[in-house]
Amino acid sequence: MRTFHDAKAMAKTLRAVMADKNVALSHSECLEIVAHQFGFENWNVLSARIVDHAGADADVPTRPDVHLDSAIPIVRIFSVDKAMEFYVDFLGFTLEWEHRFEPGLPLYAQVSRSGLTLHLSEHHGDASPGSNVFVRMTGIDSFHRELLAKKYSYGRPGIEEAPWDARVLNVHDPFGNSLRFSEANSEQ
Repeated sequence: MRTFHDAKAMAKTLRAVMADKNVALSHSECLEIVAHQFGFENWNVLSARIVDHAGADADVPTRPDVHLDSAIPIVRIFSVDKAMEFYVDFLGFTLEWEHRFEPGLPLYAQVSRSGLTLHLSEHHGDASPGSNVFVRMTGIDSFHRELLAKKYSYGRPGIEEAPWDARVLNVHDPFGNSLRFSEANSEQ
């Protein structure tokens, strides 16, 4: 199946074949059957997947002017010194910029490492402490060895097997936030 129309045509053919056998099925019921044949929970999930992978479809309006970039998580911090010790010194991020409306006011900063960008904020309304950031990655064993070699006083994370066929390294910052680094065990 290559397009949204192919799946609809399959449902139409199924309906016609079943009608020839005196089995009445609605078009909607046939769409659901086609979705199940492809291993999807329902027609809505299949049609969304087809549009995501196949592109434009006459029945589904597309917006070529819309492009979504990678999200940048905002992580709540309470101490600039502790944040820099954790994110820069321990995790190896680079401080790219920082902003304060004026001296003495809360910090808003950007750190990055190897394609991952985070915003760190002391501002009350920007994020909730205790948040989780999920990060897909490769090279988890090397990253783990690097972190352990730093002998960070406040944690020495370990790698665990995850139920989604991945190995995970959970790292907790001093503010109650978690970064969950995940490397797939197989092609996903």
